Amino acid sequence: MNVNQGIRAREVRLIDQNGEQLGIKSRNEALEIASRVNLDLVLVAPKAKPPVARVMDYGKFKFEQQKREREVRRNQKVINLKEVRLSPTIDEHDFQTKLRNAIRFLQNGDKVKASIRFRGRAITHKEIGQRVLDRFAEECKELATIEQRPKMEGRSMFLVLAPTVEK
Repeated sequence: MNVNQGIRAREVRLIDQNGEQLGIKSRNEALEIASRVNLDLVLVAPKAKPPVARVMDYGKFKFEQQKREREVRRNQKVINLKEVRLSPTIDEHDFQTKLRNAIRFLQNGDKVKASIRFRGRAITHKEIGQRVLDRFAEECKELATIEQRPKMEGRSMFLVLAPTVEK
């Protein structure tokens, strides 16, 4: 941002520290007005015709801006992608264990990628893996929505579940 002597425009539309417009002034006149009240002249809209400059405390302005950015960063939620690996011939107890893990991940706000790895000749029966994934999605439907339907990629089939957003 252009400040004080860094402003190259010959004339600027000047706004004082109280937000009142002082009209179009030359750069030197605007710098003099700013120095009289011990503040900085800051170019806020350089693309305007003529450019808009404001009389303000630049250090305080930068500090407030950084504070707002920190607040925004603190409030954002990081969503991780957790993976649960299943097999086409999974037993009931193993299925329930994997399901419990997936439910815990979804409750923590993470996405879940459920994948099935086909080994050997099992790849000829993709419908078995499809049924396992469909059942998995059905069991999680109160907590999650299907973000990506079951899809083959190489020897693996996977689906992605995202936690439902509660208002």
